[in-house]
Amino acid sequence: MVAQQFEPTGGYVDMVGEDAMSERRNAWIKFQDRMFVPLTTVPTIIASLLVFGIPLTFSLLLSFQGWTIDSALLAGRFVGLANYEDLFTDTLFRSSLLLTIGYTLSTVTLELLCGLGVALLLNSRVPFVRIFRTALIIPMMITPIVAALTWKLLLDPSYGLVNAILGTKTVWLGDPNLALIAVGIVNIWQNTPFVAILLLAGLQSLPSEPVEAAAVDGANSWQTFRHVTLPLLMPYVVVAVLLRTIFEFRSFENIWVMTGGGPANATKLLSVYTFEASFLSFDLTLAAASSWVMLFIVLIFCVFFILATERKEIQ
Repeated sequence: MVAQQFEPTGGYVDMVGEDAMSERRNAWIKFQDRMFVPLTTVPTIIASLLVFGIPLTFSLLLSFQGWTIDSALLAGRFVGLANYEDLFTDTLFRSSLLLTIGYTLSTVTLELLCGLGVALLLNSRVPFVRIFRTALIIPMMITPIVAALTWKLLLDPSYGLVNAILGTKTVWLGDPNLALIAVGIVNIWQNTPFVAILLLAGLQSLPSEPVEAAAVDGANSWQTFRHVTLPLLMPYVVVAVLLRTIFEFRSFENIWVMTGGGPANATKLLSVYTFEASFLSFDLTLAAASSWVMLFIVLIFCVFFILATERKEIQ
């Protein structure tokens, strides 16, 4: 008996072809998904390396060289750590370093406390809260130089509005004991809204169940805030502290416009010291070393702060 041979029908052939097309289409889609991230991030990475990497690398080389402004671009002589030794043996640099650390710690602390207070107030049911939220961003949107010039006029000892209100003739920006405080207040006024908006966004994103559970357990407002709200808000606090520390440590515009680093170097932070070394003394190698010291200090602080926060969360 001869076995019959069956020819594949047209419908079966079409189904096999469709399956093959579908597999190829799925493979192409998966390939596009895999290549999407590299294709979109590689140009940004390359541009960042060109814009930031080249100047950073050149400044790092300058910090180890004895390069002068009348030399060729790569004609500097390698001097090792001589520029860093000159920095740390300079009493003005050491005083500027201590002044910058104290200024940064005080301003960031006050910005965090004021921003948290404003965020808690705006998160509650107060009249005209939307108007207050809108007005909150006004100081943050003003250009730092414009804000500094405005406050310089307000703090004028003869015609300033601040002295007119207080009824005094205080020389706010000319007194070594008051100049840094005045500049710090201006910086706090301008940057507290940033912290407040960030923490307000965090407060409004927190789940309501833990707060309701604490109320059921009989916790008062302070206990609820301390043991429930604040721990949940810590990721936003960490971001706010890190960003404000970075920006305050390199604060320059307000100080340079309002005091120029004076009087008697009372407001000469590291940023002002580095600027003067670069563009007034034209000692670019010393300025490069100073800028890298600033960078390393900020990096060390950020790493220790993040590690301490994570350790506390684990505990």
